[in-house]
This record gives sequence, C-alpha cells and structure tokens, in this order.
Amino acid sequence: MQEITIAVTGCTLDFETVRRMAEPLALRDNEFATLVAWNDADKGIHSPQCLKCEIKGEPAWEVYGRNHGGRLRISVNDETWVLIYS
Repeated sequence: MQEITIAVTGCTLDFETVRRMAEPLALRDNEFATLVAWNDADKGIHSPQCLKCEIKGEPAWEVYGRNHGGRLRISVNDETWVLIYS
C-alpha cells in the first residue's frame, strides 16, 4: 500500500477538512478512488466499526481497509488522522 504523510499546523482539523485535503491525492492516480476506512485518534473513532477484523493487535479499521481494496494510506499530523482509499 502506498503511504502519504501530511502535516498541518495553525488550524484545528475535523473529518470533513481532512477528507477534502486527502481526496485529491487519492484521485490523482485513480479517478474512482473510494474512502474505505478512516481513523480519528484524538476522538477515538473510526470507520468501519468492525469488531472481529483485528489481527495480531492491528486496528480492525486498518485491517478492513487493507483487505477491501485499500491502495493508499494517508496519514495526517503523525497518525492523528488516517484515511485509506481504494
């Protein structure tokens, strides 16, 4: 899976802002890119909310993203936000 890291300072980020920043990067090499999984570490929320996907301590949302076509992992502000696109 390709990985991109983004650092943003000077403003508070929310899901919609992070998604709007990441989407053009995901669409750059794949016009049909779809967000398949994401995590907000500060709030402790993620999607999907699968409980039985965890493998060897790896977060379930990340396992799900990788196993459902995830090709691009975008990390924002040292893993505060992570989005996985197909």
